[in-house]
Amino acid sequence: MNVARELSGRAKSMLRAVAAGRAELSGGREPDLYVDGLPCCDQMVTHDLVHAGLLRARRAVGLDERTDAELTEAGRAAIA
Repeated sequence: MNVARELSGRAKSMLRAVAAGRAELSGGREPDLYVDGLPCCDQMVTHDLVHAGLLRARRAVGLDERTDAELTEAGRAAIA
């Protein structure tokens, strides 16, 4: 399976925002993504990216907190 080929343009843009250091994730099992301080428009894609292991929080935080988002190696490969 080629993950990069299966990602939508929106998903790739979200990963690029994370790679650029512009994104944060909220705490919890189903985190929300914030880009430039604003909530991302497609939280289902955020959940899919996290569960696919492409995106993660830099550190563990509570439900009402945020932390920087970062790409995993697989996430970097998906947008390379």
